[in-house]
Amino acid sequence: MVRKTCIALKKIIPVLVLVLHAISASGFEAIACPPYEFNDIHGKSVSPIDTAKINYYIRHGFTLMSKSDTKPDLVKSYIDSALAVCDKSKIEIPASLHLLNGEFSFTTGDFTQSEEEMKLAVEKAEIDMDYMILVKSLLFEGKYYLRTGFFQESRDAYVRSINISKEQKLRGLIPWAYEGIANVMNNAGDIKGYRDNLKLMIRESFSEKDTLTAVSGLLRLGNSYAGTERNPHLADSVLKRCLELSVKIGDAYHSGFSCANLGWNFYCDKLYDSSLYYYKKSLQYSQQGNFEGITDNSLGNLGTIYRDLGDYDGATKFYTKSIEQARIIKDYYTLSWVSEDMSNLYLRKKDTANAYLQYVLFKKYDDTLQLRKSNQGLLDARIRYEADSHKKEVALLSLRLKNNRLLNIGFAGLMILIGIIAVLIIRGAKNEEKRRLSELNRKISEMTQANLRQQMNPHFIFNTLNSIQYYMFHNDKLATNNYLTKFSSLMRKVLENSQHTSVSLRDELDALNLYLELECLRFKDKFDYVLTVDEEIDPLLYKVPTMLIQPYVENSICHGLMHLEGKGTVKINIRLGKGILICTIEDNGIGREAAREKEKANGNHNSLGTRITNSRIDLVNSLYGTSLKTVYTDLKNENGEPVGTLVEIQIPIIT
Repeated sequence: MVRKTCIALKKIIPVLVLVLHAISASGFEAIACPPYEFNDIHGKSVSPIDTAKINYYIRHGFTLMSKSDTKPDLVKSYIDSALAVCDKSKIEIPASLHLLNGEFSFTTGDFTQSEEEMKLAVEKAEIDMDYMILVKSLLFEGKYYLRTGFFQESRDAYVRSINISKEQKLRGLIPWAYEGIANVMNNAGDIKGYRDNLKLMIRESFSEKDTLTAVSGLLRLGNSYAGTERNPHLADSVLKRCLELSVKIGDAYHSGFSCANLGWNFYCDKLYDSSLYYYKKSLQYSQQGNFEGITDNSLGNLGTIYRDLGDYDGATKFYTKSIEQARIIKDYYTLSWVSEDMSNLYLRKKDTANAYLQYVLFKKYDDTLQLRKSNQGLLDARIRYEADSHKKEVALLSLRLKNNRLLNIGFAGLMILIGIIAVLIIRGAKNEEKRRLSELNRKISEMTQANLRQQMNPHFIFNTLNSIQYYMFHNDKLATNNYLTKFSSLMRKVLENSQHTSVSLRDELDALNLYLELECLRFKDKFDYVLTVDEEIDPLLYKVPTMLIQPYVENSICHGLMHLEGKGTVKINIRLGKGILICTIEDNGIGREAAREKEKANGNHNSLGTRITNSRIDLVNSLYGTSLKTVYTDLKNENGEPVGTLVEIQIPIIT
């Protein structure tokens, strides 16, 4: 299997970072000496000689830090010398020295010290309004949090550095911030965010005429398109642009690397001639600049191309050169995949002995590579654990300091606290008393409501038994039997429902349906009825107070339709309103006013069921804090003559 040039980027990127960091550090040298003299801790001006010494030590410390062969002891001596001058002359430690010390501690693995110095650098630069140092400190803060696994904090630091750079019109820093955010996105697995921020890095680099940084961004973007979620056309376009610019500025590193990735891009599409061309160009540039990592990778991939073309001798030659080069620089990644590919090559040639030897070498190199990855993973885990522990320790220390301050003022506030507690106890006792009274009132309301239900049920049974008596009097055995059957079903349903304050809408409608059937039998089809429920209403989900609707339907039949000449109709509709169920009962009877006149002439009493229901409505509203109510509308025709009654019951939703 071919090992991709794109993956090899992870091995060689540290070299790229060191090259670009050196340029960044040289930029720092230009601003290392502030345009003002330091002040001592009392605010007095200090000697320019002391100021020059401190700046000298800081500048040379950063210069050493930018080199690939950093000498930690020498950097530490510069830091100590600068601190000694500050201490001797009683000068506040400048933000730039805190930043240098933070970066040095980061490099040597002392992440606790690094974080403390980083925060001091940011704080001091803000006080001094030294925006260049502030932005550089924020860039370092982003790098620190990325290394220790705090992705959100890292991104926030980079974003803040961009905002300050734009506000203060600082040049040369924004591209690095976008690259930092791209690294955060890459570590978080957000390939789109990674590419978007690389594009912003490239755009800002071109706007600042920083071609080298733009080339770096183009290389990483092109490598992204040639690797994960591959887009060969974009990879080709971006990498060729990178090659064009790097050749123009004489940058052998980026020239070689972009050629290698172009070679891999063409290889993936089996365009072997183009792939050979770019890998050979990559060899020219990498050997010219002595970039061994690119060289051994390109040699190995050339071997793979010749293998796929059937030129086994050419493949062996390039594989051998790749392994020789990789052994010199201990590039175990290239040693691993080239050995495996050579094993596959010998298997094609049916040379099983050499295939076995190469496979043994592959396992040896791969085990070494995996061990290094495992050790690096453990190191990363330890660094993140220590950083997290330090963060928690700082938070705990902050909490302890806060507690100490509270203790200092605690005695003075003790009496106030006791007074507040006393007031709360008294108020709590009063609230408890109110709660008990409220609970007692609730129980009384429930008992009253139960009594009202017991009043209504006998009233309903009384009306029904009158109808049965009527059939028996007329010796209609079939009708009497039919009526008794429905009546027994209705009584069972009423008895079941009467045990509860509220029942499901389905149970209420079942009882209502039985009642209407009985009334149709009783009055010999004197009226028709229509009962509809909106589809959006779940009858099992919604609840209503027991026997709430029936008394109003009874009123419509007995007081509206019975006095009507001809056949009447009662329509019951239930629909869903805003937070309520709306039940409308409409009849085409003689109207309420005419009904009252007839009942007054006949000496009939008012509906007991309705009066009981009205009392229940008041109790339900009191018990549940609801607003259940009924609205009566007298229906009239165009001539103002009564043509029926509409009752709307607004029932708050109970689930």
